Amino acid sequence: MKATPTATAKELVEELRALGSEGYRKVLRNHGVPDPMFGVKVADLKKIEKRVKKDYRLALDLYDTGTYDARYLAGLIADETRMTETDLRHWLATADCGATCEYVVARVAAETEHGRELALEWIDAADENAASAGWMTLASLVSVTDDADLDLDELKGLLARVGGSIHARPNRVRYAMNAFVIAAGSYVRALTALAIRTGKAVGEVEVDMGKTACKVPFAPDYIQVVKDRGTIGKKRKSARC
Repeated sequence: MKATPTATAKELVEELRALGSEGYRKVLRNHGVPDPMFGVKVADLKKIEKRVKKDYRLALDLYDTGTYDARYLAGLIADETRMTETDLRHWLATADCGATCEYVVARVAAETEHGRELALEWIDAADENAASAGWMTLASLVSVTDDADLDLDELKGLLARVGGSIHARPNRVRYAMNAFVIAAGSYVRALTALAIRTGKAVGEVEVDMGKTACKVPFAPDYIQVVKDRGTIGKKRKSARC
């Protein structure tokens, strides 16, 4: 079924159903994504995003279907200028896996005016998914925000917090904290040296990556690669991808 640019969430879900494959469902399961899901590749979701464009109401409706692929698409088309704190809190509270928290909720939150406030709240959460969403929101924030608009002292304090607590945090939170160190060092020139020192002090970060071949990057090495290619401080156009 081909949906039109003014498609409803129900119509888009049926389109997604037809695009899914068992092979990609297996990949998603290995990354901890539970049913319901169809197994639609991100490349196919982005084709729909290009056609539908940003649509606040449609994004909310898609997310509330509870289907992983629809939720990912919701994140791609969400209008960051209209997303409210209530919307974002609802998305996090009803997320059922780390992937949705870290790659849908966090990235959308980072592009809204509520991103910093929510991130600082979420990193203190006892819930693993909420805390990881908070650190991933911070990582995304520094990747898209001009340095002049960042609180460098606050970010330095957050790097110190990572250095002093990362190994005692839950599995996915460790992964997200490590991602924040990498982002701070890669996207904020004034923090590059500190992020590298923090990463070296922390050392290798152990994270159970489930049934995948994914590895946790060693932050100093990752930042050095960015430095070597001359792109330290180069911001992303969008946190979402």
